[in-house]
Amino acid sequence: MSGVAPERLDRFMARANAAYYARRDPFADFVTAPEISQMFGEILGAWVAVTWQGMGRPDPFLLAEAGPGRGTLMADMTRLLARVAPDCHAAARVHLVETSPRLRDAQRAALAERTAHPVAWHDRIADLPDGPMILLANEFLDALPIRQFVRAGAGWNERFVQGVGFVDQPAADLPEGPFDRPVPEGEILECCPEALEIARGLAARFARAPGTALVIDYGYDGALWGDSLQALRDGQPDWPLADPGQADLTAHVDFAAFAGAAAGAACHGSVTQGALLTALGLFARAGQLARGRSPVEAHAIHDAAQRLAAPDRMGRLFRALAITSPGLPAPPGFAVGPGA
Repeated sequence: MSGVAPERLDRFMARANAAYYARRDPFADFVTAPEISQMFGEILGAWVAVTWQGMGRPDPFLLAEAGPGRGTLMADMTRLLARVAPDCHAAARVHLVETSPRLRDAQRAALAERTAHPVAWHDRIADLPDGPMILLANEFLDALPIRQFVRAGAGWNERFVQGVGFVDQPAADLPEGPFDRPVPEGEILECCPEALEIARGLAARFARAPGTALVIDYGYDGALWGDSLQALRDGQPDWPLADPGQADLTAHVDFAAFAGAAAGAACHGSVTQGALLTALGLFARAGQLARGRSPVEAHAIHDAAQRLAAPDRMGRLFRALAITSPGLPAPPGFAVGPGA
């Protein structure tokens, strides 16, 4: 493959994932938290209602989701809001950030008659209209394209894709990122410029109008480094450079870098998903749902709660970070302390 020109990793990843989400059903390869149990969406629906009150009950406000998948999370949240917080439900204008026409169709079907007002779609978070906003992004940032840099003495090389392998080239430009970390010689530092730009954009937006963003994803918090690029194909790990467009390419989210890029806004967390959901009452909700059910049904409900929150399952690998306008109260679930 020596005749193939090297392609920068983030450009390869963007091209591969665009093809993947346009042609394949990602839910054949992985299951997200909203698909595991309705409890996830119900808990976050209640979180939205309390957060909205803390923002001064703006009417209207944008209830936005980035990367809404099949629309399951938004459907569960709006169903809960209609039942227990009708004023919030009536004030919400649902906006979804989604580029895949096929997934937009699935979201349209999932949200039919769930929302008080018509749903709007956008290609980018930056395209969302101005005004008060609550944004949720569950497993969204992990699919954004990353760049990888290799420590080389006092400088850096950058990883490019050539064929089905990597080649290193001297870094021609360094984006804004965590390059002050003490990365050892030959080790990899990942940077996601698009995620950092989103964080900067949210901070600027929340300085103009009240807002809160909740980001939930798998990742790490702290001055860390390493190669986290991975691929899932037909539900199994795959080599990320093989057959671009046939596998879902993701990388762990650098929560410390994301929070650092949101300068000027208030950041809460990150905390583990398990700590957040437990603080929001996940296990109490599971007990309510299991009451009066058959033993098999009750076990399935409790197992779903464990799958979402247990440390040896999704509870520790996934983390949550909230970004708010300065002066707003800490969102529910974030009194548990950073790093929990």
